[in-house]
Amino acid sequence: MMYFNLLGIKINSRSKHHALEQIKKYIRQPEGFYQILSINPENLVIAVSNADFKRVIETSQIQIIDGAWTVLAGKLLGMKLERFTGVDLMEELIKIADDLRLRVLLIGGRPKLALRLAQCYSQTYPQAKFKGIQGIRNIKKPRKLEEDKIFSIVTDYKPHIVFVAFGSPEQELWLDRHKSQLLRTVSMGVGGAFDFAGGIIPRAPGFIRSIGMEWLFRLIVEPWRWRRQLRLIKFIYLVMRQKLIGKLL
Repeated sequence: MMYFNLLGIKINSRSKHHALEQIKKYIRQPEGFYQILSINPENLVIAVSNADFKRVIETSQIQIIDGAWTVLAGKLLGMKLERFTGVDLMEELIKIADDLRLRVLLIGGRPKLALRLAQCYSQTYPQAKFKGIQGIRNIKKPRKLEEDKIFSIVTDYKPHIVFVAFGSPEQELWLDRHKSQLLRTVSMGVGGAFDFAGGIIPRAPGFIRSIGMEWLFRLIVEPWRWRRQLRLIKFIYLVMRQKLIGKLL
């Protein structure tokens, strides 16, 4: 494992194979809190000005590079980063759950989507157990009653894997705040992965993903995301600034 400094944020680089092996090792001998975090240009830009989110990124047990622009930035700065999207990792973990007969909890997403996904996964992967709950209506203003209900379910269900779809960085910060209640679980914020898994939003064809243009496909499908893409411009600027400063030093 190698560590890189990207925009002042410490990134640990793992291959897909190594990441999956480390996760399976933890599942077999769980201890403490274990968070997986997806690294992409948008949340890196957020972390530059959000110290709490930066800390959560740097202290997460597994970081995956979810974004072709992040890989390109790494190449420009002399870093070898392997892309492994959050959607793909979620699918791999569900297969592992089936192989090892694990309990999986899905929280958040659109109304009733987590419940519907849990039912679908239960049919496709019958050796694992799945439970889906809505969780929190507004993650920016979570209510105590909502959170108490979630952790009552966690206590009773004892999940091995928890997927949370609240959107970044709120989902990662929420998991970090409640890490004492999620001990001995693999916890991962998955953003819009529930929408892809549920067929609500089409995923870009494999060819488009392979050339790193999935972001553009998603922008065409969801044009309201154009404001969020402004962070990509800032990301490119920050990467070029880091490249220039590195040359000057």
